[in-house]
Amino acid sequence: MPRDHVPPTGRTATRNVPQASDGSAQVPPLTDRPPPAEVAYLELLARDAPVEAYEQPVLLARAERHPADRITALEHAKLLALRVRSELEGRRRREAELSALFETAHDLAGLRDLDAVLQAIVQRARSLLGTDIAYLSLNDPAHGDTYMRVTEGSVSARFQQLRLGMGEGLGGLVAQTARPYVTDDYFHDARFQHTLTIDAGVRDEGLVAILGVPLMLGPHVIGVLFAADRRARVFERAQIALLGSFAALAAAALDTANLLTETRAAVAGLERANAIIRDGSAVIERASDVHDRLAELVLRGGGVHDVAAAVSEVLDGAVEFAGTGRAPARALEASRAEGHAVRHGDDWIAAVAAGGELLGALVLHGHPGLDPVDQRTLERAAMVTSLLLLARRSAAEAEQRVRGELLDDLLDAHDRDPRLLRERAGLLDADLDATHVVLAARLDGPADDADEEAAARRRLGAAASHLAATRHGLASARDGGTVLLLPLGPGDTATDVARRTARDLGTAVHQPVTVGASAPVTGLAGHPDAVTAAYAEGRRCLDAMHLLGRGGDGAAAEDFGFLGLLLAGERDIGGFVHRTIGPVVAYDARRGTELLRTLDAYFACAMSPARTKDALHVHVNTVAQRLERVGRLLGEDWQTPARSLEIQLALRLHRLTAPGVR
Repeated sequence: MPRDHVPPTGRTATRNVPQASDGSAQVPPLTDRPPPAEVAYLELLARDAPVEAYEQPVLLARAERHPADRITALEHAKLLALRVRSELEGRRRREAELSALFETAHDLAGLRDLDAVLQAIVQRARSLLGTDIAYLSLNDPAHGDTYMRVTEGSVSARFQQLRLGMGEGLGGLVAQTARPYVTDDYFHDARFQHTLTIDAGVRDEGLVAILGVPLMLGPHVIGVLFAADRRARVFERAQIALLGSFAALAAAALDTANLLTETRAAVAGLERANAIIRDGSAVIERASDVHDRLAELVLRGGGVHDVAAAVSEVLDGAVEFAGTGRAPARALEASRAEGHAVRHGDDWIAAVAAGGELLGALVLHGHPGLDPVDQRTLERAAMVTSLLLLARRSAAEAEQRVRGELLDDLLDAHDRDPRLLRERAGLLDADLDATHVVLAARLDGPADDADEEAAARRRLGAAASHLAATRHGLASARDGGTVLLLPLGPGDTATDVARRTARDLGTAVHQPVTVGASAPVTGLAGHPDAVTAAYAEGRRCLDAMHLLGRGGDGAAAEDFGFLGLLLAGERDIGGFVHRTIGPVVAYDARRGTELLRTLDAYFACAMSPARTKDALHVHVNTVAQRLERVGRLLGEDWQTPARSLEIQLALRLHRLTAPGVR
């Protein structure tokens, strides 16, 4: 009806309306009088006539040749009526949508069966959007993919069983962007990643137009809700928003179900705990006892075997710590994955793990039946064991670094204050004023690859550090191997220390280790070059052993004599002379005696005292006294063939290198 024909409001508007007996307005039936043509549109609206019926009043007026302004008014009335009809349809649709959302929220509020709620969401989404199919997929973080959770209207078994990789298909695009996406022609849309698996499933289902909206929990996408048609279709904004509302309810249903599951699990756990408390007071006392014992063990620095012994007493069974190579592999992995002790035959296995690293297991032998509290006691003991192992490892690594830094300073930083070096060594229970041996250790045999070689060197370094700590010495990685500074024990020689060290390190790393040792050195803190020189001597000895094919053994420089001088890469003539006749040279320098001259003459006269006294023009008793003094300085075996050969070589080298000596 045109705006200028709108009836007036107020009293005048009702003045000519017939009154009923009760005074109310009486509206006569529409069929009692022929209504104006515009009123016909109200009748069409009242009976919800189809859109085609709204053309009839205009067509009739034209057929009856009504005036042009009358036809224009009818056209305007038709448009208004169609607008009202569209608005009414929209409101009815919105009412249906809100009703469906309300029913879904009601289902969610009384959630008992998650599958039933999700199925209802998918069914209502399909019905309201008028699509051929609706479905919901969820992400599976454990498998790194996504899978079909609920479908409605699907006819393809392949489609219903699809598992898709993350980021694939339209759903992958929705999950990546956390935004709705729609395609009116799936197979010709290049915005997302097509795969053979997805395309085959979509083709089996015959889908063409697909709308997907994300299921969000906070900022995270946990799945996608889809509506799809088997023909080309354009989804309106209101339909996208509606599907998004259903997706929000689906996400809420999943979250609620997870919370209910966790709550039920917690309630079940509380019920079990109550049952344990009610029925096992004696077991609780044992658990308290083991807790106190474990705490005491930790405070007084106990070890893993102490923990096993304490738990054995509390559980009245044999408990032992087993390394990863001794514990049953399958049971050990199951305990690690579940976080609980698991039964293995008549035994129980509790994994000892920390930070994803498996350190071993506590094994309770001969206990096929174990109540929950005792099981928890075993698990707690395994946790304490892992903490002790980590603490011990951390302490060992820290001590290893400190010992290595001190040895590096002794080797490289010759200007360090001796007093500070002694103090640092004292904190590590090492005495730099004692007699030490410097050892160079190296793995024997090539590794398969660079990674294996690096791992073997790390094992060697750790074993050397542990050995140094137990023997009050120092160790550090150097030159592709390890250098150790170990004190010389009573009755030990440098050779003894070298062989023992090679054996111990080889056993620790399960690989042959070659060790070369220097001659004993003293006063390391006050003589900054002593450690460096001794290390060079140990390395030369190590090189000589490899040249002689003695890999995997230990030896000292004194074992090679002049052969070490010949085999070494760098000729240490001064060191050889000092080791061989150094005491005699020093004695002559202090006392002004002629022991070196006597030795030269003695060997030149074929070791004959009588001929020697003639060469020196002294009494034979003088020769005997001098040779006796030499024996006290060089050792009683100085005249054996091997020693005498080295002494003669040292005497000749001394004459050649000492200025003014002939």
